[in-house]
Amino acid sequence: MGCGMGKTERRLKKRDRAIRAALLIQRWYRQYVARLEMRRRYTWNIFQSIEYAGEQDQIKLYNFFGFLMDHFTPASSERNLISHIFRENEICRDAEWERYFCYESIEVPDSYTGPHLTFPMTFCGVSKLVEAFKHKHSQLHARYVLQILGETWRLLRILPNINHVTTCHTKEITICGDLHGQLEDLLLIFYKNGLPSSEKPYVFNGDFVDRGKNSLEILLILFGFLLVYPNDVHLNRGNHEDHIVNLRYGFTKEVLGKYRLHGKKILKLLQKIFSCLPLATVIDHKVLIVHGGISDTTDLNIISRVERHKYVSALRPPKQSGKTDDDRDKESDGAPEGRRRVFSLTHQGSALPHRYDFPRRSLHNVPLNSQLNWTVEKELKKRRKLAGFDQSYRELKKLDSDSDPEPGEVTETDEHEWKQIVDILWSDPMPQNGCIPNEVRGGGCYWGPDVTEEVLGRHNLQLLIRSHECKQDGYEFCHNRRVLTIFSASNYYEVGSNRGAYIRMGPDLVPHFIQYQASKTCRELTLRQSVGWTERSALQALREQLFVHKSDLISAFQEFDPNNTGMISLSNWASATEKVLNLGLPWRVLRPQLVSSTKCGMVDYQQSIRELSITQPKLEISDTSILETMYKNHSNLETIFRIIDTDHSGLISFEEFRQTWKLLSTHLKTEISDEAIADLAQSIDFNKDGSIDINEFMEAFRLVDLSAHM
Repeated sequence: MGCGMGKTERRLKKRDRAIRAALLIQRWYRQYVARLEMRRRYTWNIFQSIEYAGEQDQIKLYNFFGFLMDHFTPASSERNLISHIFRENEICRDAEWERYFCYESIEVPDSYTGPHLTFPMTFCGVSKLVEAFKHKHSQLHARYVLQILGETWRLLRILPNINHVTTCHTKEITICGDLHGQLEDLLLIFYKNGLPSSEKPYVFNGDFVDRGKNSLEILLILFGFLLVYPNDVHLNRGNHEDHIVNLRYGFTKEVLGKYRLHGKKILKLLQKIFSCLPLATVIDHKVLIVHGGISDTTDLNIISRVERHKYVSALRPPKQSGKTDDDRDKESDGAPEGRRRVFSLTHQGSALPHRYDFPRRSLHNVPLNSQLNWTVEKELKKRRKLAGFDQSYRELKKLDSDSDPEPGEVTETDEHEWKQIVDILWSDPMPQNGCIPNEVRGGGCYWGPDVTEEVLGRHNLQLLIRSHECKQDGYEFCHNRRVLTIFSASNYYEVGSNRGAYIRMGPDLVPHFIQYQASKTCRELTLRQSVGWTERSALQALREQLFVHKSDLISAFQEFDPNNTGMISLSNWASATEKVLNLGLPWRVLRPQLVSSTKCGMVDYQQSIRELSITQPKLEISDTSILETMYKNHSNLETIFRIIDTDHSGLISFEEFRQTWKLLSTHLKTEISDEAIADLAQSIDFNKDGSIDINEFMEAFRLVDLSAHM
């Protein structure tokens, strides 16, 4: 009897120990997963904050160019440098466009090994194109590229602003989000879901280009299927279908690199095509699909009537038809009288919630000189003085707001229509009620659940599908499941950073999601390896940001160190870092990844800069401040280079190089001497031919993170 009790007690104790061990393992695993999730989230925040800061810089630079165009004289040097990017109606008649993009004189040589296409396009022809791009055969000949683009333009210009499609029980509609030049993702979607056809309709929701290496191939495939199935393939415009945005994010460079002889003509036709892309798609009168989102003023009736082809770039409202910039430039001596500019509308709403509380500016709420507490005349004088330009200009004529618009002005109607387009291309949802300027991106708005309910209710819709934001799982619901974000570019920031996804939707209008990872490497990684990989990449990008702002950071740190001890508190370190970088990141959480050691809660800020392990090119340049300016504004500098390189040769002269730096210094409101610019130009002119290769220049000054190679 006693022996039996002893065995029972031992079994119970053994079971208790097993349960306690299981609980300990469970607790440890939950903590482990929680730590991984925390790392995953702050890694995501780093990538997204740096991405949006870049978009903000792009819009600020373009606004500055718009300021020069509106207020500087046609004869001024700085205006001449950039005026061509605003010449949106150089060839305005359809017949002239047909002649300009004539491809018939372009011969396809016998040595060409790529696909040969016949027109009108057929399913077989597009399938050959897909296979050729999949296996990386010879790139498509320029004649066929121009022919596809020309046919696409002729089709797009007759389509409505809002496509209306219907479902039925025999077929589902597939909806894809941003692809951003990642051909692998598009090919994987076709592999899993099937090629577009009359039985398998698709909606592609914008941002086909930029960032990835195969933007043009994606466009050619999508345009090919559009030509074969015009009633079953629907393309919405995204905010990256914009030639100004393309200057910064890689598409312009990609096209010119692949088609050196005909690249300029291809880009010009793509400008026209982008402006003709429809703005929205509606499924069964119940599901609205737009690229970015909505605002409290969104009106689908207005959007359906907008002349969308006028908006070659959505970053600037179109001018009333009349004299073009070229016409004004040809007018005789003396500056013309100033022109009134109607500034963009302001989104009214509650204050920015903490999460979005970045002191940045938006397309909609900032007149270009509103940040200055002086008159336009003083601003012009200062900017011209900083830029070193000495041509005269007339005083701006003040026009009454009720005066009749002149050619070249922006009317209130144009302004309102432009705002509608910017909102649907650039906006993002937020959890709080209201509608406020999107000051993180710089364009569009943040809109809340109340705006969703009001706009969907007003148009008798039940769901809004949008893209525009990368999501870790490829999709995400918000606003009581009435707003759905879909993003189709997997591994967008780094291998393992996110899944891609697409939607299948039948007549019940219930979205079904298919997720994927296009990278084989990523599919083989464990969760810990995947998080570690993306975390290292994000921290590398963040260390580069800290490095290029090191002078500003040290100045900000020294404000908290009046006795010059070289030490500040962790709280002050985080506060100063956020003040300079303006990224809205959890710096105290990130501190162990960026600063190796602290003493009693104090940070050695000089040592923290040295620990970044970033190296820069070793060139003999007397003025090192110009290097720091360049690192801070690397993307802006490349954008100006691309604008000034009007013949798209990839080469600029020393004088154009100087003018580029003068434009940048004017934009930054800082002074850079001609001697420093000449010194920099000489240091990079390796073959001493008096010209500078843009790609070689930007690559020569690329920062290297040594920690990534250790």
